[in-house]
Amino acid sequence: MPIITLPDGKNLSFSNQVTGLEIVSKISKSLSKQALIMSVDGELKDLYHSINKDCSVKIFTAKDPEGLEVIRHDTAHIMAMAVQELYPGTQVTIGPVIENGFYYDFARKDPFTEEDLKKIEKRMSEIIDKDVKTRREVWKRDKAISHFKKIGEKYKAEIIESIPEDEELSIYHHGDTWYDLCRGPHLLSSGKIGKAFKLTKVAGAYWRGDSKNEMLQRIYGTGWASQKDLEDYLGRIQEAEKRDHRKLGKEMDLFHFREESPGSVFWHEKGWTLFRKLIDYMRARQNAAGYREVNTPEMLDRQLWEKSGHWEKYGENMYTSETPDEKVFAIKPMNCPGHIQVFNQGLKSYRDLPLRITEFGKVHRYEPSGALHGLLRVRAFTQDDAHIFCSEDQITSECLSVTNLILDIYKDLGFENVALKYADRPEVRVGEDKVWDKAEASLLEAVKASKLEYTINKGEGAFYGPKIEFVLRDAIGRDWQCGTVQVDLNLPGRLDASYVDKDGTKKVPVMLHRALFGSLERFIGILIENYAGKFPFWISPLQIVVIPISEDFEEYAKKVSKKIKETGMSSIVDLKNHNLNYKIREHSLAKIPILLICGKKEVDSNSVTIRRLDSNKQENMELNQFLQKFSALNKASSKN
Repeated sequence: MPIITLPDGKNLSFSNQVTGLEIVSKISKSLSKQALIMSVDGELKDLYHSINKDCSVKIFTAKDPEGLEVIRHDTAHIMAMAVQELYPGTQVTIGPVIENGFYYDFARKDPFTEEDLKKIEKRMSEIIDKDVKTRREVWKRDKAISHFKKIGEKYKAEIIESIPEDEELSIYHHGDTWYDLCRGPHLLSSGKIGKAFKLTKVAGAYWRGDSKNEMLQRIYGTGWASQKDLEDYLGRIQEAEKRDHRKLGKEMDLFHFREESPGSVFWHEKGWTLFRKLIDYMRARQNAAGYREVNTPEMLDRQLWEKSGHWEKYGENMYTSETPDEKVFAIKPMNCPGHIQVFNQGLKSYRDLPLRITEFGKVHRYEPSGALHGLLRVRAFTQDDAHIFCSEDQITSECLSVTNLILDIYKDLGFENVALKYADRPEVRVGEDKVWDKAEASLLEAVKASKLEYTINKGEGAFYGPKIEFVLRDAIGRDWQCGTVQVDLNLPGRLDASYVDKDGTKKVPVMLHRALFGSLERFIGILIENYAGKFPFWISPLQIVVIPISEDFEEYAKKVSKKIKETGMSSIVDLKNHNLNYKIREHSLAKIPILLICGKKEVDSNSVTIRRLDSNKQENMELNQFLQKFSALNKASSKN
């Protein structure tokens, strides 16, 4: 007679084995209508799963993340079912749940079109209306392989062949005609899904993510608990499309990409100005915080990468070159080994610690072409990288200092909604437990001192030490992981770093890895999308455009622009042969924050007429007053 313990501590007794559905019915009638899946001793199960022993049970509805996930999982299955009904001969491969939705990969000769997606959505709705029942079966391995090969599902057979022999193979049936290999759990029937879903796009995807394999077609979709949630999400997507940094980068003349150098940015003048402004700002902040800027070679001998352990871990993602004397060099994927070489020059004492070394270092990492995404995922990028060499007793104070610096910089750049992720020791790690204890306590203290929301990623730290990840929330609610602080208990020892302690003995320093922007390229992409290209005045690559209304006022416009530049602001004069309205539209599209109109009135009064971005209002101001006001704003905001 199983005794079921509920989350509130209440016990339910049953005389025989019992299903989740029966448990729910005994709890309440309203819950039986809302229940989707359950957990049994922490393991997710279908509601028709039978329980024959004492256990803890928790019921999930669409309001729970677990419930929403199973809605999306079932929607993915129904999508695959609809595809195979509409397009016989199409093979299904894998269809997981992802953030905000799901996808399925299909093997089909003809490409899916937008019209196809509409047809698939319609058929999905019909299947949901039929409320087809879900049924789970366990198949033997040989039967499953033979069956899927027989019906022409070679990809499915290959998946089964790769599953460990001792692992149970479950097949989920939706209705009488469609089924797929799946671990589950799933809803009781298709009607439980609802209609709050939409297929969003089709993309290419290599089988098993390997570019050497066949190209499949991936259909993406999104699914939600309610129509309102779906509409809200689609609204955010629409807004995100307007903010797409690739589109805005072209409109604002910031950068472009070419097939001749995939994953590498061709910066235009204005984009490079923005890039340098961020570096100048960061350099000033780091100088004030006691960092020493260095520069290390982009190419290093293979032996150093082998000694550091990067060759084994990152070898496949490193660009290499063999010289005529048969030496192998690698373009650096990170700056850490180079910084240790700088630290190792000259004898170091405990008095030299903490030693903070920073570099705006260009690194290269091979990313599959399918993973590249504008500035957000590239192969060549610049890190605002720093490594702090310190003693174990200094870990706490240095982590606190870094955390406060990161948060203050993010605030300057408009990101005040920041969450932290704290990751502690993994199962496989290096270093003594007592050192890990100290490192973890130090990092956690820094997290708590920030007074920000944080989550603990148990066991997700690096093998060499615990870490903090800083997650920024942008203007439309998207989260971006950017900065990191990592405690390294491994690399300094591998590369022979040491210092002389107070007692005269040699000790290995702790190394803190620290990045604030992470990647300059990626951070600029995030900035563009957060501000929709309308940057704060102080980081705008081109701050002011002066527009004479006719040739008669060009000399005055040039004088105004020169005075602007003398104050440290950026400015150009638009002398193109277009009318005023055309120029205003052009510069508004390029997101120029300030336009200054110059005509007879402005010349006579030594003034300018100000037109701000996204405003139809104009304001006349005496020139010296304008220069004083905006140069002060520029300097105050940039903290120069």
